Amino acid sequence: MKSFYQFLMTMRHPKPHDELSQFANDAYDDHSFPKHSIDYDELSNYLEMNGHYLPSMRVFDEAWELYRQSYQKV
Repeated sequence: MKSFYQFLMTMRHPKPHDELSQFANDAYDDHSFPKHSIDYDELSNYLEMNGHYLPSMRVFDEAWELYRQSYQKV
């Protein structure tokens, strides 16, 4: 199972076209991001304290839902 960070990196884009790709780009630049985590609470807590680049936690929740759905299909 990929970590959330690994999943998020699949959304990176050189010219972000939506909030999810901007989140992915910003997380890539965040050297303290919990790169190996698969735990919603750990990631959510981290972003609430350090995710100044997120316009809203809604963006994380959308990305998390896509992450979760991607593993239900497997």
